This record gives sequence, C-alpha cells and structure tokens, in this order.
Amino acid sequence: MSAREIQDQKAREMSVQHAQVCEAADTSLLPGTRVDGADLIRLLRQLEVIAKRQAPRIAFRAGAKILFLDVAEIVVVQAEGNYVSLRHRANAYLLRESLSSIAEKLKPYGFIRIHRSVVVNISAVEEIQSLPTGVYKLRIKGGKDYLVTRTYKDNLRDLAQLWIGKERLRGERLCRKSQQEPTTTLTMKP
Repeated sequence: MSAREIQDQKAREMSVQHAQVCEAADTSLLPGTRVDGADLIRLLRQLEVIAKRQAPRIAFRAGAKILFLDVAEIVVVQAEGNYVSLRHRANAYLLRESLSSIAEKLKPYGFIRIHRSVVVNISAVEEIQSLPTGVYKLRIKGGKDYLVTRTYKDNLRDLAQLWIGKERLRGERLCRKSQQEPTTTLTMKP
C-alpha cells in the first residue's frame, strides 16, 4: 500500500467514525417517550393558556386601582374634552390623556385613526359605506357607526391586507398607461 492509499483509508475511517458520533448525538437529543393523542391535546391547551397570558395588555389607573386590559379587546378610543373614553367590550373607561398620544401607542397593535376624535381597532370593523359627501361610514362589531372624514380616509387601506376586485375606495387615484391624467375609481362596497 502506498502512503497515499493509507491516508485515504484513514480519512475514510475518520469520516465513518465522525458520522457515527454525529448520529449518536442526534438520537440522544430526541425524546425517548411516545406521545399519545391525549398528551398532545393537553399540551396544546397549555400552549393556548400561555399565548393568552402573553397577549399585549395595557395598564392604566382607574381611581384607586390599576386595570389591565387586553389590547385586542379594546374596540374604540374616543376623545371627550380633556379625556379619552376607552371602550372595552361593554365597559368604558375615562383616561386623562390626549387622543394623539393613545393613537400613537396603539398603532402597532392594529388601531387606526378615522376622525380627529376617534381611533378604532381594525379587527372590530365590519363594514364601510361611502356617503355622497365624500366621507365614509364605518360600522364596528355591535352595530355602532362612526364617520371617517376625508382627512383620515387613507387610513382605511390598513383595514385589510388584500383588497379584491377592480373597485377601490372612492377618491383613490390610479394612472393608466395609456392616459396621462389620473382617473377616479368607484366605491368599494363590502
């Protein structure tokens, strides 16, 4: 055997040993017990509880107490003089803070401003209807309607990740390749 052949043989032996060590290490990391359906369901329920516990929450002072609310359960924040009314399901809470400040804090959690005095949770919106005056009427879960003024109508695009069909919100301009002038499209009715 030549020196080259001996080196090749040693390299093959080392690669086989390396593969055996890696295989042993990989199998040692795997759990040795089998999981049945009941254990899997119990584990999924535990994960749901953990996920709910880690949902974003806000804390605020209400009298002598500090309340914690899930952000997803807040439906509307509305300005009322020097206060804002935070509507959480059936309850409303008055906070001494500006609407602009709260709108900025809630924006990452799916809230949009639709009026100078109203911020809504986009997951609570059920319907948009255009009015002849150029404003929109927005209906949230529970049947309450709010006006979306022209100043904030661009925020309505954030209500859905996908808009289907050729129609878009009224006033949104599209440029055609064959024309230089923008054309106004029709109103989208859900």
